[in-house]
Amino acid sequence: MSVEPDREPVDYIALTREAYSRLGYRPYRWASNEDLPSWVPLRKPLSEARLGMIASGGIYRNGQVAFTHKDDVTHREIPTDVDTRDLRVTHFAYDQTDARQDPNVIFPIDTLRTLVAEGTVGELAALALTFMGGIYSQRRLGSELIPVLVERTLELEVDAVLLVPV
Repeated sequence: MSVEPDREPVDYIALTREAYSRLGYRPYRWASNEDLPSWVPLRKPLSEARLGMIASGGIYRNGQVAFTHKDDVTHREIPTDVDTRDLRVTHFAYDQTDARQDPNVIFPIDTLRTLVAEGTVGELAALALTFMGGIYSQRRLGSELIPVLVERTLELEVDAVLLVPV
C-alpha cells in the first residue's frame, strides 16, 4: 500500500508517550479491559431516536473555561443549537489546526443537525457533552469523569450516544 507524501501514518503511541513525558508523567500504561462492553440494541429506528453526543477533543463554547492539560477530568455541556463559530478547542495530544478552522472535524454538530433535518435521526439531545481526552489517570477517569457523563446522558433521556474520540 502506498502512502501519499502529505499523508504519512501517525505513530500515535510514540506521540502519546512524548506528550505525557512533557507533562512530567511516567511512561503511559495502556488500559486493558477484560470485560466486554455492555452493548444494548437500539429499541427504535434511528429516525425516531433522540441522539446524544460525547466528544473527547477538548471542545468548549466561547465563554466557558478552557480545559487544562494535566488530568482534567471535567466536562463541558454544549447546547446542540450552538453556532459553530462560538466553539473553541484546547488539547495537548493532537494538532488542533483543523479543529480550530472547522470544529466539526472533532465535534460533528453540523452533520448531526443535517441528519435530523433529513429525517435520518429523530432529534438531538439539547446538550452535547465534551471533555479533553488523553487523561493519564485511568483511576480518575473511571471514578470521576465517566460516572458524571453517564449520569448526564441518562438525564438527557437519549436513545443512543455518538462517541467521538480524538
